[in-house]
Amino acid sequence: MDSEQTQEILILREKKLTPKQIARKMGLKVSEVSGFLKEQAEQVAIAREESGELPPVVECLVNANCLSRLFPQEEAIVPDEDTNNDRGPGFALVTVTRSPGFNRFITCSYLVDYWCLGVKDASGPRKYNRSEYERISSLYYESLLGGSEKISLTQAQAIIWGAVEYAEKSGFKPHHDFEEAKKYLGEWDGELKIEFGDDGQPLYHSGPYHNPSAIINTLNKSVGEGNYHYLVGLNPDDEEFFDFV
Repeated sequence: MDSEQTQEILILREKKLTPKQIARKMGLKVSEVSGFLKEQAEQVAIAREESGELPPVVECLVNANCLSRLFPQEEAIVPDEDTNNDRGPGFALVTVTRSPGFNRFITCSYLVDYWCLGVKDASGPRKYNRSEYERISSLYYESLLGGSEKISLTQAQAIIWGAVEYAEKSGFKPHHDFEEAKKYLGEWDGELKIEFGDDGQPLYHSGPYHNPSAIINTLNKSVGEGNYHYLVGLNPDDEEFFDFV
């Protein structure tokens, strides 16, 4: 292909035409158009990586059943049984996906305890093609009540960075895998604020892999007895908890 053809391909691609549509319009083979676009995308990705620039954001997602708790102004579809639960589920699963180029996606996920512990887990960056990404993104949320909802990058940053700040005040650091995944969040300006904890105090909800005694000791040292709440039970899915206030 000559320079005029490659330029026209780029112009048509900016207009959201598929490789098949471009090939038909220009009288080229689909493989020729796809190959050029892939090569072009790889060159752009390499240039971005060398400059330290993050790839563009494709979308950010969070489990829908926490959306109204974190962003009261947002309307979210929440199951009937949760409508009277002012606290929300206590955790947010946030995914941030960027695309460095043609049919390439990079996803990072963050499990956030917005009551107390902050970022409990993180994964990524993980690389997918389009079909893999669509399958994986649905799997992330299929077992969660309410499914997923799209949020802005600013909202995703406010949930994650805000939870990190809140948890650190109580003596808890983010999961060690957060170090690798955090760079894909980008810089947070701190303007969007979220209310963490429960009624202004940390609320520790025990999990199957926690050391409750160590966490309670940390809370005693950081915020003091009587300045937090906690729920301890054998099964986090059961409603039978011992509530120590």
